[in-house]
Amino acid sequence: MRDIEDRVLLLAIYKKQQDESLNDILLMLEDAGVFSLKEGKKRLKELKRSSLFLENDLSLEGIDMAKQIEKEFKV
Repeated sequence: MRDIEDRVLLLAIYKKQQDESLNDILLMLEDAGVFSLKEGKKRLKELKRSSLFLENDLSLEGIDMAKQIEKEFKV
């Protein structure tokens, strides 16, 4: 992943609740000052093109990377 914002987005998608949409995640990260909604949508679009995403959810590779990111943030 190229930068911290992408890593935070991937982790937020991994940690999202069942009733939360991807748009809810983008709005939450915008409110937290991670990025603007426009920038978030752009980053999500790029993420969906990668092997880390299938359909509207993370692939196994995406889940593995999110778990690694979660460990990094805990340190």
